[in-house]
Amino acid sequence: MRFEDIIEKKRDKKELTREEIHFWISNYVKDEIPDYQVSSLLMAIYLNGMNNKEIGILTDEMRMSGQIWDLSDIPGLKVDKHSTGGVGDKVSLVLGPMIAACGAKLAKMSGRGLGHTGGTLDKLESIPGLDIHKTYEDFKKQVNEIGLAIIGQDENIDPADKKIYALRDVTGTVGSIPLIASSIMSKKLASGADCILLDVKYGSGAFMKNIDDAKVLAQTMVDIGKELHKDVKAEITEIKIDTAAMITKEDCVVMVTRDGYVKRTSFRSYTASNPEDITIKEGDYILGIYEMSTLDTLLVFTTHGNY
Repeated sequence: MRFEDIIEKKRDKKELTREEIHFWISNYVKDEIPDYQVSSLLMAIYLNGMNNKEIGILTDEMRMSGQIWDLSDIPGLKVDKHSTGGVGDKVSLVLGPMIAACGAKLAKMSGRGLGHTGGTLDKLESIPGLDIHKTYEDFKKQVNEIGLAIIGQDENIDPADKKIYALRDVTGTVGSIPLIASSIMSKKLASGADCILLDVKYGSGAFMKNIDDAKVLAQTMVDIGKELHKDVKAEITEIKIDTAAMITKEDCVVMVTRDGYVKRTSFRSYTASNPEDITIKEGDYILGIYEMSTLDTLLVFTTHGNY
């Protein structure tokens, strides 16, 4: 079997077989298929999609590419939660202790930032001295003793996803529903929880920009859970980013030159500077100086320059 034939098949919008997907995942994990070829296949999947059968097979092959953790000897209900990600999403950090306080046990393996979002692990690593890496035995011990563990992906669990996840992040294929669903579910199904809650985000701060795409992704992952006999539920939540609210209101000075050059500086910096410190292009001159706020709008008309 040649990997280029698999690329061409998906390029031509044809269904991949279990044998072909197994060939891809098993050989990529062994570094016998180069990144540039897998990048081509990922883009073909991004453009042409996969049907439910293909997605289920891909998820299962990724899950079986490494160890599958068994938490059955830990008493009680072992639960997991995953968010598809969004700017400012910090639900896991709050929800984890709440779940443990209610008597369930959160056994969560989290990911890093993908695309424009920051991951739970990135946030946790900003805490001095916090170690996100745990062995299988230490992970089980912590879940059993305090009812909560959030750790980084173990290198022995789902190594296929670890490689594909990193490649998606730099090849413009983050937003593919088949790739998102298989990435999330392969890790979750390998980490041993009894049931999984998925928080599928949509909106300006998320990968899914509209609720229709979020519904498709949620249903895809729930269907994967059913196929592989795992209790999976999904919530669809909106995450908005108001960029105007991120701008701090403060006084400033705006200078506009005849050629359309606009320079904004803080009021304090302007009053502390000398006129000689203001540099403009030779032949140009300052047309107006305006005291305003960073939240104000200034409309300038000029017959010179590029503005």
